[in-house]
Amino acid sequence: MNKNKYLVVYTKFLYTSLASELEYKTNIIIDAITAILSLVGSIFLLSIFFQNTGNIGGWKFEQALIIQGIYTVLNGITNTWFNPNLREIVRHVREGTLDFVLLKPVDSQFFISLKKISPSGFLEIILGVCLLFYCIKINQIKLSLNFLILCLITITCSICILYSLWFFISTTTIWFVKTWNATEVLRSLLYIGRFPMSSFSFSLRLFFSIIIPIAFITTIPSEVFLGFAQIWKVILEIFITLIFLITSRRFWLFALKYYSSASS
Repeated sequence: MNKNKYLVVYTKFLYTSLASELEYKTNIIIDAITAILSLVGSIFLLSIFFQNTGNIGGWKFEQALIIQGIYTVLNGITNTWFNPNLREIVRHVREGTLDFVLLKPVDSQFFISLKKISPSGFLEIILGVCLLFYCIKINQIKLSLNFLILCLITITCSICILYSLWFFISTTTIWFVKTWNATEVLRSLLYIGRFPMSSFSFSLRLFFSIIIPIAFITTIPSEVFLGFAQIWKVILEIFITLIFLITSRRFWLFALKYYSSASS
């Protein structure tokens, strides 16, 4: 199947998901209020840390808001695409419906990763983008083509790393049906991404750079926004992203070898 057909398939996914979700308009309003209150609460919590100090880990409050903005965008993407899709892997394995996914004339990872969307996450993405524009203004960041390209590259890398982490954990459902606790642990760890990595001890910075690459998900893109990031960090993030994407793909193909279909 060529790329155009994949685009047509994904368009159908979007249409059916939106049609399904918009049946419950009250839920969308509640989700919107929740997203706004969540962002306000996060900014308030961040301001508490800066209440008695001018900076944390070398970051001023206005600069740390950029990390919060990027985190909000990524959390919105997680709630829109990753969470509703990847938790379906558990259901497919438990009910044996993964057979039908594997028999479809599309790539199984493409199908299982993008079939559903949750519109409630869109508002988080919009709020995060608005916060980033506000941060650009208060930090007096000069916009340029190079700046926009680097920001786009690092944020894209952050999305890919985040997806790979979610997909990797969800894939373990092939062996362990109950992986919800693991995803909740991952989500809890990602909350740390709201704060500058330099504010943590060396051992924690090492852990959140190598084991759980939170530094590459939020801090480095934020440094790019502020013009702090060195080019080697951007190259390293691209390299880490490729490793995570390739590893998660191979792990999925490896896991499928151990999947016992409902008919076998």
